[in-house]
Amino acid sequence: MKKNTSQDSKSNELSEIIKEICSHLSLGLKKNNAKVKVEQVVETILYRLKTGCQWRELPIKQFFDLPYSWNSVYQHFARWCKEKVWEQAKEKIFEKYKNHLDLSSIQLDGSQSLAKGGGEKVGYQLRKRGMTSNMLFFCDNQGIPLSCSEVMPGNRHDVYDIENQLDKMLEDIKKSNIRTDYLFLNADAGFDTGNLRNYCVRNELIANIDFNKRKGNISDREEILDKELYKRRFVIERMNAWIDGFKALLIRYETKEKHWRCLHLLAFCCILMRKL
Repeated sequence: MKKNTSQDSKSNELSEIIKEICSHLSLGLKKNNAKVKVEQVVETILYRLKTGCQWRELPIKQFFDLPYSWNSVYQHFARWCKEKVWEQAKEKIFEKYKNHLDLSSIQLDGSQSLAKGGGEKVGYQLRKRGMTSNMLFFCDNQGIPLSCSEVMPGNRHDVYDIENQLDKMLEDIKKSNIRTDYLFLNADAGFDTGNLRNYCVRNELIANIDFNKRKGNISDREEILDKELYKRRFVIERMNAWIDGFKALLIRYETKEKHWRCLHLLAFCCILMRKL
């Protein structure tokens, strides 16, 4: 009985997520689109996101009563990426549920992903011994992802082009009518640069960045590190675990950078709505 109750709860949760996402999408006016519902297409895309199966391996008959192809599902996903529909959906969903976010502090970190299929914005990363892509992430004080940077080649450091990337990430948050001024920003020692600290001052962020011991005696530094606040860094690992729960995001097989980033935005929406 408990198992059935749990399954019913997950099914209802998925239905609510699909309903919310679909309210921001349209299949377009092509003739064959009249055969299917946008909910069916989104549920199939979410299946791909969750299981990590290849597009051509999607169990189409599981989601569609009438003949339909995996390529049609992919084309809808690609069109929504091109038209920035996923970005707009993410903005609206986060605006609607922003009161469920904990912005007492935010966390900044970078994440490398193996790019076994190659594609746009990849580079060789020695530690991973392969071609990778890198992205920066903001999450709230619970671990709910707030925004991500553009996709960058994996052979570039997290602080490469950091000011430009943070500009876009903060703007992404602001589009959901969420204020970013005077937020406490936690980041590890890899982000201990003068440029980033100055950027935070200019943009009214309160930097709480760990000290890089390679930069000399810590006792000589003028900056302050709040160690109690810095302990909240663990929530970025929680965010990484939640994102890794979407198997399509463990290894990058999407060759187009925009498709890879949009899959992350879709995962952000799912994570937020699951925590309501």
